[in-house]
Amino acid sequence: MSAPTHHRMVRWPDDRAAFYREAGCWRGRPLGAYLWESADRGPDRTAVVDGGTRLTYRALAERADLLAERLAERGLARGDRVLVQLPNSWEFVVVTMACLRLGAAPVMMLLPHREYELTSIAEHVGARALFVPADWRGYDHEALAHRVADRVADRLDARPLVLVSGEPSARGSVALADLWEGRGGEAERRARLDANAPSPSDPALFLLSGGTTGMPKLISRTHDDYEYNIRRITEICRVGPDSVYLAVLPAGHNFPLANPGILGTLIAGGRVVLLPSPRPAPVFAAIEAEGVTVTSATPAIALRWMEEAEGCGRDLSSLHFVQVGGSMLSPEVAARIGPALGCRLQQMYGMAEGLICCMPVDAPDEVAHSAQGAPISPYDELLVVDRDGAPVPPGGVGELLTRGPYTPRGYFGAPEQNAASFTRDGWYRTGDLVEITPEGMVVVRGRVKDLINRGGEKVAPGEVEVLVQELPAVAEAAVLGLADPALGERVCLVVRLHPGRRLTLDGVRAALTVRGIAAFKLPERLEVLADLPHTPLGKPDKNALRDLLQTGDRGTAA
Repeated sequence: MSAPTHHRMVRWPDDRAAFYREAGCWRGRPLGAYLWESADRGPDRTAVVDGGTRLTYRALAERADLLAERLAERGLARGDRVLVQLPNSWEFVVVTMACLRLGAAPVMMLLPHREYELTSIAEHVGARALFVPADWRGYDHEALAHRVADRVADRLDARPLVLVSGEPSARGSVALADLWEGRGGEAERRARLDANAPSPSDPALFLLSGGTTGMPKLISRTHDDYEYNIRRITEICRVGPDSVYLAVLPAGHNFPLANPGILGTLIAGGRVVLLPSPRPAPVFAAIEAEGVTVTSATPAIALRWMEEAEGCGRDLSSLHFVQVGGSMLSPEVAARIGPALGCRLQQMYGMAEGLICCMPVDAPDEVAHSAQGAPISPYDELLVVDRDGAPVPPGGVGELLTRGPYTPRGYFGAPEQNAASFTRDGWYRTGDLVEITPEGMVVVRGRVKDLINRGGEKVAPGEVEVLVQELPAVAEAAVLGLADPALGERVCLVVRLHPGRRLTLDGVRAALTVRGIAAFKLPERLEVLADLPHTPLGKPDKNALRDLLQTGDRGTAA
């Protein structure tokens, strides 16, 4: 069984924790309490809209409390970890809020994740439950969850529960609908959960980080630090009771979840509208129908909206601004997005590991289009260094290091990774190349880390390489990102084969799919070389490979 949560977290040093409390950053209240504050202020206001389902604040808070107690009756408790793999839906919101109330920290999975990701992460955290849809877009997630539960049962102290949104069909599944239906005893239930609330220093939830190895990198965000993150970004973005936030990016991502996203809007008393995808037609329809004031997107999505907006036949005038982040955006493209959608563009830069930079909503166009924003907290610390770790001169470009009141000091249960990703005095190495303007704005110039950013989804090349190297035909493999105008980067696989062997892209994709890897990680281009260039350390030289592929001088490439 995995070690208790508090033994595997890297906490802030005592003096820094005391400083953040004294400064008013950490308020010492669990996140679940804030939903009830919004419900008390406006119990009959609409909190969540999902298609034909509309939940008031009172209904949302009461249903979350009921689910929290019913989960406790089935053995879940404060300090447990659970995997949440649900689409953008009202069920996702209720499950998340129930977990926050109970103190069972949700690990935010993505719908494309399959056995490979779910199993490794379930084992890593000692998952006590999996929350999944019965099926999603033709894929049987309920069966997937049971396969994962069976695989990890022997390694954990108990088989994880499988809790299903929709109509369960497998033996042993628990229907969520049976747990959150019921009336009566709301006040007493609320009092009981308040009395047994999690500690503010406990993990509120876990976010996934992309990385360069196959080992899961989990970011434990405490109630204290995540609430501060949400509070600051909500203030800067001027989100309030009249705000209507449209969530189209996967809700388990940090950006749509809390910056300000779903949680920020609910804490502010606004309305959250949920869509399962960012397709332009339903997005524009939702903006018109619900009076959406803000939404968030990656550059590729924003470009698609921009192309489709003219002549869409919808009234988009309620939209105040579109937040864009997740990958690099050129100033020329940034300048076109706002006018095309009839709103302001708000660039954002940040990471699930903590630091968020945000462009003020009233920034002049020349600033709003050319930079990604300033840190949201006066207590954020930023350091730009060269390859030797020395600070670069003002205005220089280098790797960004950061630390602060909502940037954890290490990944969960990953000491080796922490030694590489964090300095001894707590600075997180972002892997991003940035410039900081005299006005304190961050401008992203590139990346140091070997990490592919495919339309905002992070792909760890090492994870894919490990699986490709299992293929009988492959002698050596390297996975790298190649520039793509729509997605930022696409996944390219370069291999050297054993003599007499052949390999096709379709064959690779099929083999990796069987292994249970997420679809967004599958190679989209295959290059076969007689030999791969190498670094002095004997590793494939990916810079040299990019040069080869971009110039077309691939020698014996197939």
